[in-house]
Amino acid sequence: MPRRGCGVASGSSSSIPWSPPPPPSRTAWSPPTARAWRRCGSLPTPPWVPRPAAAASLAYVNTDAATNSTGANPAPGARQANPAPGPHPDALQADLPINRHTFFQASLMTALLDGIYDGELTIGELLGKGNFGIGTFNGLDGEMVILDGVCWQLRGDGTATRATMTQKTPFAVATNFVPHIVRRAPENTVRADITPYIDSVVPSANYMYALRICGEFEWVKTRTVVKQSKPYPKMVDATEADESIDFENVRGVIAGFRTPVYEKGISVPGCHVHFIDDDRTSGGHVLDFKLKSGTIEICPGTDLELRLPLTPEFSHAHLAPEDLDAQIHATEVKD
Repeated sequence: MPRRGCGVASGSSSSIPWSPPPPPSRTAWSPPTARAWRRCGSLPTPPWVPRPAAAASLAYVNTDAATNSTGANPAPGARQANPAPGPHPDALQADLPINRHTFFQASLMTALLDGIYDGELTIGELLGKGNFGIGTFNGLDGEMVILDGVCWQLRGDGTATRATMTQKTPFAVATNFVPHIVRRAPENTVRADITPYIDSVVPSANYMYALRICGEFEWVKTRTVVKQSKPYPKMVDATEADESIDFENVRGVIAGFRTPVYEKGISVPGCHVHFIDDDRTSGGHVLDFKLKSGTIEICPGTDLELRLPLTPEFSHAHLAPEDLDAQIHATEVKD
């Protein structure tokens, strides 16, 4: 009996000549539908189509005044500190965040103003939330600045020492700093210029921004809170007698956050910044400064992780004072 298959018909001994199968149809490739691309989270331009120059990248642009695609850096103060909601110029819209970035915060600014100076969060735990930040220590024992994953304690006499992992904080803000926007700072920049300048180079004032100013300062005027004893006074009273300390012709870093106005009370609206010198031996809370030359680095934040204290003091705190603006001004600006 003949075998089935292999070119032999069933029930027949005749051989059927083999012929190759027809070639596959070479139809033109068409890209996936928009629905398919949406499942991937984007609608990319096909690789063979040249991208327009304006759409070459949606990431933040690292640039300085010499290479700024939008022109020279605007003069400090050119924009309002809190511009009205709405689209920024098209050149800045390409810089809108496309990735999530979290800022972590322990407690509330209004709790600190109300004298809630003892927290549960250790410095070791805080550093697990970010390598950059500012804050204070339990008992209001000095100012805090975190740079490159190291936490520094700035005391009332202007000195700086490295904090221990077991110290605790009642209020702090931290993030992993990624400098998405880098600009050469305008000469003779002072503290009052910072918020409007940042608002002029970022795509929206509605996001949070971490900022780091590195360079040479003609002078920096600081004050630093000193350790308080229980029963704790309100922060306005605790900082009333703080003396300012001036640093002249010093190289260092000003670090902090530019916070939207809608976070008033949660944090400090506008810019809240601390200073530490390059030798990491001195610094404090910045009241004012004048920058000779340096760079401004900006890291945008899209998410806020807020941790509230689990303490009886916090549960009874008055967190909505009628004179909130005056209290923040008295404790943060002191003019």
